[in-house]
Amino acid sequence: MALFSLFRPQRWRRYRQITQVLVRHGFGLFFKQLSPRFLWSPRRRKDWMVPPASHLRRALEELGPTFIKLGQVLSTRPDLLPPPFVEELTRLQDQVPPFPFAQARRQIESELGGPLERWFAHLEQEPLAAASLSQVHAATLHSGEEVVLKVQRPGLDELVALDLDILRDLVKLVEERFPALEFYDLPAIVEEFAHTLQGELDFAREGHHAERFRHNFADEPYLHIPRVYWKLTTHRLLTLERIRGIKIDDVPALRAAGLDPHQVALHATRMLMQEVLEDGFFHGDPHPGNFFVLPGEVIVALDFGMVGRISRSLREQLVYLISAVLRLDAEALVKQLLRMSIVAHGVDREGLRQDLEGLLQRYAGRPLQEILAREIVQQAMDIAFRRRLRLPAELWLLGRVLAMLEGVGLQLDPDFDPFAVARPYAERFLRQTLSPAAMLERAEAGLGPWSRLLQDLPSLGPALLQQLQQGQLSLGLELRRSEALMATLDTFSIQLALALLVATMLVVTALLLRPLLPPGTWWTWLILGGGAGFLLLLLGLLLWTLRPPH
Repeated sequence: MALFSLFRPQRWRRYRQITQVLVRHGFGLFFKQLSPRFLWSPRRRKDWMVPPASHLRRALEELGPTFIKLGQVLSTRPDLLPPPFVEELTRLQDQVPPFPFAQARRQIESELGGPLERWFAHLEQEPLAAASLSQVHAATLHSGEEVVLKVQRPGLDELVALDLDILRDLVKLVEERFPALEFYDLPAIVEEFAHTLQGELDFAREGHHAERFRHNFADEPYLHIPRVYWKLTTHRLLTLERIRGIKIDDVPALRAAGLDPHQVALHATRMLMQEVLEDGFFHGDPHPGNFFVLPGEVIVALDFGMVGRISRSLREQLVYLISAVLRLDAEALVKQLLRMSIVAHGVDREGLRQDLEGLLQRYAGRPLQEILAREIVQQAMDIAFRRRLRLPAELWLLGRVLAMLEGVGLQLDPDFDPFAVARPYAERFLRQTLSPAAMLERAEAGLGPWSRLLQDLPSLGPALLQQLQQGQLSLGLELRRSEALMATLDTFSIQLALALLVATMLVVTALLLRPLLPPGTWWTWLILGGGAGFLLLLLGLLLWTLRPPH
């Protein structure tokens, strides 16, 4: 069924283009294995001396926006591709020739609902930059303010929708032809990618990301986020304050301007630490082209289309993960990966432990300044693919961000120690995580389902007792009849009914007394805890009655 949907007339031309590009780069055998109905043969590759991973990157660049973004997403998923392919996809170039200014003008006027002259005193026809999803033009408002306009490529929505439909059909074919790949849940991956890409196509969403960063760093003078002009921003057009600065990795220009590269590296590290450990919201594409430096070593961050989010619970899990790494405890590291549901069923845990122990021992005794994030990420990617680990995509994206910023930091100052900057942030996060208030909050969250159960128990108790009396409460067990066993079960049912009745009375009493108690919840929890403890005591007695005879 999926094969025929690929050949609907509206998809034929684009599908043929995709297939021809991939065949030209040596992936024709893939289509032959999918179905013998494909007419294209894998007879040629452009350059047999170029590794397959490089051919894949070049093919994705040639196929345009959807596939460039797909490659960027796959570069954060080392559980899907071997490390050489992941490493190559991190080099994807998202730069394409600009589209004509006449098209940009029509797009801007369509989005704003009027001629350019109404909004702008001047608009540069030559774009400042061009990428697969958009291009950027400089402009001046009638007020004299300088802005930049990020204009979406015309017709991009339709092209992306078509490409996503083709990807969905290809995934269906792959799953039909290769059932073993069901483990990876390819349809879910495509849908996650579709959600990510459609989010990047919404420039208003990117504006909200910029506003969130601006709010998070409002009290930090070392970082500047451009202002969003919301009256001139839509889903296909983003208007931002124009910032003129020096590229963050242009060390000679920084020094010539009297700026201290060491201080710039310090500010970049502080920015990342706050993003990850305090805000849980970080810039997902920190290549040097997205950061400029102003006088006073102030960093300007641009392009918020790709962001990463790390929940509070995931950050807390990372604390335990890092703790195991610092103790060089491979066994604890495996256990923590299991708690985080990163290790799938059927994984060779002993082999994984040995791999992780080998990785940890490689860095044992080395000063922190000599440990490079990009080396650790690369080796972790190799283990992840070999052992089929399923780390959250946010963690792999964070690993890539760390490696990219590390490279920038080394260019700015080869002797810079990022761990010295990171330590206060990590210590503060640990104090917050292990504080009594945070532990009480986690305990209350964990007790949430039990509290709801206790609240429902007064209404459920009589019904359970009635079912017990009428013999309507049954368990899905098959037991051979035994007089001794049946007598024990009779005793058990009587004591269970008594335990439920007593527990119900305790809960009802606690709920009735709650308005009369002093302010605060400790007395209520004390009564509820006592009731729960009494119930556990009775259940313990019941289990004692069921002990096997000596």
